[in-house]
Amino acid sequence: MDETRDTLRQAVVLVSAIIAVVGAFIGSGAAGGTPIQNAAGGALAADATPIAPGGPAFAIWTPIYVGLLAYAVWQSLPKQRTDERQRRLGYPIAASLILNATWILSIQFGFLAASVPIIAALLVVLIWAFRITLDTRPKNVVETIVADGTVGLYLGWVCVATAANVTALLVAAGFRGFGLGADAWAVLIVSVAGLVGVLVAIRGNGRLAPAVSLSWGLAWVAIARLTGDLLSAPAAIAAMVAVAAVIAVTITLRIRNRSPRAVVA
Repeated sequence: MDETRDTLRQAVVLVSAIIAVVGAFIGSGAAGGTPIQNAAGGALAADATPIAPGGPAFAIWTPIYVGLLAYAVWQSLPKQRTDERQRRLGYPIAASLILNATWILSIQFGFLAASVPIIAALLVVLIWAFRITLDTRPKNVVETIVADGTVGLYLGWVCVATAANVTALLVAAGFRGFGLGADAWAVLIVSVAGLVGVLVAIRGNGRLAPAVSLSWGLAWVAIARLTGDLLSAPAAIAAMVAVAAVIAVTITLRIRNRSPRAVVA
């Protein structure tokens, strides 16, 4: 019975990865559809809100999807079938893949309001998976890269994407900010994202992957506010300070801990 359940888990993860990659291919506009940034009335475009990352920021999805595919293939090997760590990680990662594809569909069909609870659920699932990687040890470097590294990259980016998604919905709904200007709200939200990055660094004892992707996203928020169509010096400065804080805390913790574990994760 256990072997059947393990085989089913491996198959679910692999199929979920294929679904997510196909969804990403469609969502990118490569199949002739509307790119994500142009869907839903352009609510997620680089100039739609003060905390929208610049277009090149989304290149982070390439290593994330490569990592997810690599994990899906690796965990399907016979050696991983009865591995206790993969038993714990498999379904959370599969859930994140399905939620990712569902989020893309919600944006493509213009359901911006529905996209927020979906990406929030995705964030919760990734926090769950991240905690599993913290509570258990990878067997080797390959697992460190495809499991711990991929989950970390995925989590860091989704933290930024969630903030951008919520802000896009508020702007599209006509939210006026209770009298505060757009710059003030941008600084506040970017600061919260930076604080989340610091907390992830602390909880992860200086894990590199989430710090890299979260800092990448915030850096492109700064670039977009300094060079794009929607300029905001306060938002750009806040984003740069947030990046510096996340990187500083991450490096400090890694030096302090000097752990041989999870070099890239």
